[in-house]
Amino acid sequence: MSHGKQFTLYTHFGGPNGWKVAIVLEELGLTYESVYLDFAKGEQKAAPHVDLNPNGRIPTLVDHHNGDFVIWESNAILLYLVDKYDPEKKLTVADDKDKFTVIQWLFFQASGQGPYFGQATWFTRYHPEKVPSAIERYQKETLRVLSVLDGVLAKSPSGYLVGGKPTIADLSFYTWNRAAINSILKDVADEQKQFPAFYAWQEKLEARHSIKKLIEVQAGLRK
Repeated sequence: MSHGKQFTLYTHFGGPNGWKVAIVLEELGLTYESVYLDFAKGEQKAAPHVDLNPNGRIPTLVDHHNGDFVIWESNAILLYLVDKYDPEKKLTVADDKDKFTVIQWLFFQASGQGPYFGQATWFTRYHPEKVPSAIERYQKETLRVLSVLDGVLAKSPSGYLVGGKPTIADLSFYTWNRAAINSILKDVADEQKQFPAFYAWQEKLEARHSIKKLIEVQAGLRK
């Protein structure tokens, strides 16, 4: 480690999963250096990254204050960070039942949101030919996930998923939600009208200092 910061985060300038790890690092006031891998060159699937993460995906986090411990899979990283570096439980919960509810939402994000929103992004933006049936399938699944979130949030007095406050459960959804609003469902849905509780939740998350800061960082990388 030459940068002197606690963590090295291997990520990508556009990948939602890397940015959600950065959000939690910022929220907890932890120092980190981001290494932005060039997907066009296949850096995520080559050494030295693949020596750390055999799956060849981002994000990968190295904790230099814990024997250069390496962890990958974004929601596993979030759980590691709050377990080890959030003693005040700023982003997690104390109640045993709530702890499992947090894990429930992280599983739903990883299995129900990320893969489907990712496929929607691929077929609407990157697939070499238009496949209308695939686009329709994944846009409909994106709408279904937003409907699930909206229904739960509408019944939550705090407007958050668990514990009456923002936790890693909420933050885990933010970046792919942003992709849905700005890209996947652009000109397809009016989220504020169709999913008002979801939209209000997303707006509250976006107002957080950590997220505003990283939106600016990402914008700078895109220039």
